Amino acid sequence: MGTRSLTSGVRAGGGNTGWLWMSSCNLSLPVLSIYFLFWLLLAAPGVRAAGYQTCPTTKPGMLNVHLLPHTHDDVGWLKTVDQYYYGILNDVQHASVQYILDSVLSSLLENPARRFIYVEMAFFSLWWKQQTSATQDIVRNLVRQGRLEFVNGGWVMNDEATTHYGAIVDQMTLGLRFLQDTFGSDGLPRVAWHIDPFGHSREQASLFAQMGFDGFFLGRIDYQDKFNRKKKLRMEELWRASDSLKPPAADLFTGVLPNNYNPPKDLCWDVLCSDPPVVDDPHSPEFNAKKLVNYFLKLASSQKKYYRTNHTVMTMGSDFHYENANMWFKNMDKLISLVNAQQQANGSKVHVLYSTPTCYLWELNKANLTWTVKEDDFFPYADGPHMFWTGYFSSRPALKRYERLSYNFLQVCNQLEAMMGPKANVGPYGLGDSAPLKEAMAVLQHHDAVSGTAKQNVVDDYAKQLAAAWGPCEVLMSNALAGLSHYKQNFSFCRELNISICPVSQKSERFRVTIYNPLGRKVDQMVRLPVSEGNFFVKDPNDKNVSSNVVIVPSSYSKTYQWELLFPASVPALGFSTYSVTKMSGRNEQVPSLLSRPRKPKSRVLVIENEYIRATFDSGTGFLMKIENKEQNLSLPVSQSFFWYNASVGDDKSSQASGAYIFRPSARKPLPVSHWAQISLVKTALVQEVHQNFSAWCFQVIRLYKDQRHLELEWTVGPIPVKDDWGKEVISRFDTPMKTKGQFFTDSNGREIMKRRDNYRPTWTLNQTEPVAGNYYPVNTRIYITDGQMQLTVLTDRSQGGSSLQNGSLELMVHRRLLVDDGRGVMEPLLETDTGDKVRGRHLVLLSSVRDAAARHRLLAEQEVLAPQLMLALGGSSPYHSQAAPKTQFSGLRQELPPQVHLLTLARWGPKMVLLRLEHQFAVKEDSNRNLSSPVTLNLKNLFQTFTIVYLQETTLAANQPLSRASRLKWMTKTDPVSHPPHSALDPTSVTLQPMEIRTFLASVLWQEIS
Repeated sequence: MGTRSLTSGVRAGGGNTGWLWMSSCNLSLPVLSIYFLFWLLLAAPGVRAAGYQTCPTTKPGMLNVHLLPHTHDDVGWLKTVDQYYYGILNDVQHASVQYILDSVLSSLLENPARRFIYVEMAFFSLWWKQQTSATQDIVRNLVRQGRLEFVNGGWVMNDEATTHYGAIVDQMTLGLRFLQDTFGSDGLPRVAWHIDPFGHSREQASLFAQMGFDGFFLGRIDYQDKFNRKKKLRMEELWRASDSLKPPAADLFTGVLPNNYNPPKDLCWDVLCSDPPVVDDPHSPEFNAKKLVNYFLKLASSQKKYYRTNHTVMTMGSDFHYENANMWFKNMDKLISLVNAQQQANGSKVHVLYSTPTCYLWELNKANLTWTVKEDDFFPYADGPHMFWTGYFSSRPALKRYERLSYNFLQVCNQLEAMMGPKANVGPYGLGDSAPLKEAMAVLQHHDAVSGTAKQNVVDDYAKQLAAAWGPCEVLMSNALAGLSHYKQNFSFCRELNISICPVSQKSERFRVTIYNPLGRKVDQMVRLPVSEGNFFVKDPNDKNVSSNVVIVPSSYSKTYQWELLFPASVPALGFSTYSVTKMSGRNEQVPSLLSRPRKPKSRVLVIENEYIRATFDSGTGFLMKIENKEQNLSLPVSQSFFWYNASVGDDKSSQASGAYIFRPSARKPLPVSHWAQISLVKTALVQEVHQNFSAWCFQVIRLYKDQRHLELEWTVGPIPVKDDWGKEVISRFDTPMKTKGQFFTDSNGREIMKRRDNYRPTWTLNQTEPVAGNYYPVNTRIYITDGQMQLTVLTDRSQGGSSLQNGSLELMVHRRLLVDDGRGVMEPLLETDTGDKVRGRHLVLLSSVRDAAARHRLLAEQEVLAPQLMLALGGSSPYHSQAAPKTQFSGLRQELPPQVHLLTLARWGPKMVLLRLEHQFAVKEDSNRNLSSPVTLNLKNLFQTFTIVYLQETTLAANQPLSRASRLKWMTKTDPVSHPPHSALDPTSVTLQPMEIRTFLASVLWQEIS
C-alpha cells in the first residue's frame, strides 16, 4: 500500500487538499457520460459549495420534518468486514455494502432533491477505489452539492466504552484524512454521528469537539434517561465534556434521536422491511396514501412535543438498508409530495423535506435558543428493566488485550517510521509499511469489534487481520533500527511472550535484546524473558555487567516448571538500548545462590517487600491481607481474591439473560472461586513473588520488583468450567476497611476521571433494577477508591468492567463465559473457545496518599499503555550503510519531555512531513503537590534528533483542517456566555500546553543522517 503523497490523488473538480503543501494538480477531467451531462442539467442551480450553504430551504411557522436517509453499516458483526462488503453469507444476514453504495448513487441522480448520508470510511474507501473516474467525478459533484454528505467520517463508528482515546483519535484521523484527500473541504464532516454504540463517554464528546465538530447525534441512551429527557424537553443540549478545558473547547451540542436510528413504525420501505409501500392511486383497491399521510402528521406532531424548535428528524434507514435504494426513495418522494402539496393546501402546518444531520443542526443553531448543559456521561446504558449493557465492558478479554498490545506496537512503528523517514519503508529487510496496521487497528475500534460483541468467527477474523498487519510494521521497524543503530540484526519480535514463549531466548546461546521506549522520558524496565535451564550473563549498552536472575516458576499453562531470565534495563526517551545475553558454559558459583525454586512458606504470615512497598499474605488462606507504602508511611488492610457471578438465564422478574452485551448475575453476591489458595514463594535480589493457585482454572502471581512502587498482579483465568450448566462471570475483588461513602472513580477512555456513585445518576432519578450490573462502569486504564486521605488505585492492561459495590471494595471483571445468548442479535452464547478460553492479564496496584496519587497513576498508566517494545536477535551482526560505529543506545529527543507532557502521536504524514501530537496529561488542580497541573511550555523547533522542523502548522485534533481556519457554531447556555479566544500566531520555540490540552501539528521536516 505504501505511504501516499499528499500532493497526489486530487482530481479536477474536487476540493483543495493543498492547504498546507501549496501544491497543485493538473489532472484533466475524464470524458463524461451522456447520462452524467444530462444529470448536470437537472442539478439544483447555484448549489456549489459544500457545507451549511447547501442545505434545503425550510418553511418558517411550520413544523419542518427532516427526513434523514441513511444506512448503518457495521464494520463486522455477524459477518466479517469483507463478507459484509461483498454480500457473502446472506443466509446469516442479508447485507452487501457495495450494492448499497451503487444503488444510492443511482437513486440520487434521479431526483436532485434527494439526499443521503454515509458514515464508515472503511467501506466507502474500498468502494471508491473500485469505481471508474467518471463515477468518481459524479460522486464528487454530489458531495459538493451537499446531496451525498459524510457524517462522523471515521474509519468506523467506534465504541465508546472499551476504546482508548489514542486509538479513537487514530481511527478518526485515518477516515477524515481519506475524506480530505479525496474531496477536500467539500467532504468535511460537521456532525458526529454515533447512533449505535451502547452508551456514550464524556471523553468521546471532548475529542469530537476538539476535532472541530459542530454537533453530535446519539441513538442509544438509557430508557429511563430518555423518558426524563422527553418530559423535561432535554433531548437536545450542550455537552460540556471536560472539567479542565476552558469552554467552548470541549463543548459539543448533542441531540438524542427520537427512534434510536430506525425508521418510524410502519414507515420502513427497505427490501429488509415488510411495511406496505405508499399507494397513491385513488382507483387502486390498495390505496393507502390518505391513511399513511394522516398517520405521518400525527406522528410528527407527537414527536414535536419532546423537542424545542419547529424542526424534528426522522431517521429513514437502519442496518444495511438501501441495497435497493429505489424502494426507499420512491416512497419518500411520494410522502413528501403528498404532505407538502396536498396537505398544506388544506391548511396543514407540516413541511417535509429531504435533509441531513448537518442541515438539521443548522436549523437548531439558527433558532438562537438557550440550551441546558450536561457534564456527566451516558453510562451505563439499559434498554429496559434488568437489561444493562455492561457485560461487553469485559467480553472477550483476549481480543481486548490484543487490541491494546497492537495500539502499543503501532505507536512504536509510527515513531520509528517518523524518525527514520523514507529509509524505514525501503531498507535491508525489504518493504516496510505502517498502513495495514493503521487500518486493522482502526477496524478494531468498531463498536462490535473491541467491544467483544461480534460472532466468534468474526472475532477470529479481527485477530487474524491484526496479526497479518503486524508483519509489515516489523519489517519497517527492523529497517529503522538498522539505520539508527548502523548495524543489521535479524530481529525476532516474540509475539507470544504473554505465554512465555520466545524461541530466540529459549534456544540460543547468545542473543541481543533491543528495547525501544516510546515515551518522551527515560524508562527503567525489568526485562523478563523465557529461557532454557542454565545460567546467563547480561551486559548493558556500554558492555558492563548487569545484575540478573534466573527464576524457576510453575507454569500456569501446564504442570511443568519454566525458567525466566530477569534483568533491569534503562532506556532513553524515544529511543532504544541494546543488551547482550550469553549463556554460560560450565558452572557459575554465583548463580545457584540467585536461583530460587518455589517453596511453601512455614510461617503463618508471609511478606514480600522492597524499599517502597510491603505486601503481607495470610499463608493459611494464601490471600493478600495488607499493603504498606513504606515511603509515605501508609498501611491498608487489603484482601484480594477471585469470585464469580452466576450468569442469569432469565427468571420470574425478566427473561433477560447474561450475554455478550448484557451483564445480569442471578444473585447480588458472587461466589468465591476458592476459599483458599495454594501458594509458593520466589525471592531473588531483583524480584519477590507469591504464586497463588486458586483452582485448576484460576492462578495469580503477585510480584514486586526491586525499586518498584506498585504491586503487580498477574492473573491467569480459564478455561472457565461450564459443565455444571452455570455461566460464570469472574471478578478480581479488593476489600478494604476504607470509608468510601458509595463513591469510586473510573477513567473515561484512558483520559479524564469520572466520579461514580452507587445507584445514582447525576441528571435523573434512577429506579435501580440490577444493583450489580446497574453499577458497573467501563474501566479503560484505571479505577480507584479513596477515603480522602489514602487512595487505592488498580490499573488495567485492557478495558474491563468495574465497580465498587460496597464500602471500601473494588472489583474488576476479568473473564466471562456464558451459555445463553442475550437476545441482542448475535444469536450465539459467549463461550470463548480456543485462543480466548484462557486469558492472562495484569493489574497494577498502587497505595498512595491522595496528594501524590494523581502523579503516580497518570504516569504509570502512560507507561502501561505505551510499554517498551522488545526485539530479540541472535548474536552477531553486520554493518549497515555506514562507517560509523554501531550504536547500542539512542534517543530520538534532544531533551526529555516534562512529566506533564505525553507524546500522543509521532507519525510520518507524507514524503517530507510528520504528524505530531503533544498533550498535557494532568487535569486542573489534579496534582498541586508536584505542580504537575500547571501549564507547560516547550521548544519544538530542535526537539528531535533525526529531523529538523522547517515549517509547523497547527491543526484540529484529527489533522484534517488548519486550526486557524476552523470555526464552530456558537451555542447559548444558561451560564454566562463563553468566550472564543482568537488563534494566536504559532511560535514553534514556545508552545504552551494547558491542563488536559492536546495540540496537533503537521510539520515539514528535513531528515538528517544519523552519526
